[in-house]
Amino acid sequence: MAQAVPINADEFIEQQLDVRIVAIQRAMQADCIAVWGPLINGVDDIIRAEIEELKKRSKKGKLVVVLTTPGGAVEVTQRIAETLRHHYTVVEFVVPNSAFSAGTVLVMSGDAIHMDYYSRLGPIDPQVQTKEGKFVPALGYLEKYNALIEKAKQGQLSLPEAHLLIDGFDQAELYQYEQARDLSVALLKEWLAKYKFKDWTITETRKQTVTPAMKVARAAEIADQLNEIKRWHSHGRGISRAVLERDLNLRINDLDANPGLNKTIKNYHHLLDDYMSKRRTRGVVHRYGAYEPFM
Repeated sequence: MAQAVPINADEFIEQQLDVRIVAIQRAMQADCIAVWGPLINGVDDIIRAEIEELKKRSKKGKLVVVLTTPGGAVEVTQRIAETLRHHYTVVEFVVPNSAFSAGTVLVMSGDAIHMDYYSRLGPIDPQVQTKEGKFVPALGYLEKYNALIEKAKQGQLSLPEAHLLIDGFDQAELYQYEQARDLSVALLKEWLAKYKFKDWTITETRKQTVTPAMKVARAAEIADQLNEIKRWHSHGRGISRAVLERDLNLRINDLDANPGLNKTIKNYHHLLDDYMSKRRTRGVVHRYGAYEPFM
């Protein structure tokens, strides 16, 4: 892969990012793309274009996605996952720092999830855009609304709370939040059963044959647990690999057990972080030969 001589500092750093993403590809024997930033409208279009360019140059059936995101729209997440699966038989996710909310839903569409002790996923609390253009966590809004409804049933509403219940909640927006929540859960159930559990054939304790119904039931249990906002306390609460394995019984590939690969990923991620700060961008899609800021 010959590279042109860089003419400025930005080109030099982008060439170094290319070198480091190629190192990940070689270590994981796969194509690789990095997505850093919110999963908002338009990101799915960029990812589609970059994946199609990757496939022009590669016949690999495996893709690794290095993902760092605060979350975003679940509909965008669905299109991204379907795009990745259209082009690749195997899709794995690497989380060097955090993938929250809709990012957690997207990660659950992978055949494997790679995290170290510092990596975090989060509750599946999708962000929904309000009429004012702001993005709000859907579950937090619904939780507050349902709490006020319960207090109203018990005759315990204060006057300010009554005004908030009447004037502060748009019913159309609440319906949109409910739809986003339900879609997040449905996608997580579908993807876990279809991809993450595809090689789960025998139960560990009783050595029973795993049926499709058992996979769906297990996926539903994990989805319900990640949907319990009171358990995780906040939209941005990080859930570590250890907690995912211990409390949710979700198998995660431990990057700490592979120091060489972990170092390769950290070297790439740290340079990408620094460069984004220099460029003052909040989002980017990167593959070998293309660095595409989107915010």
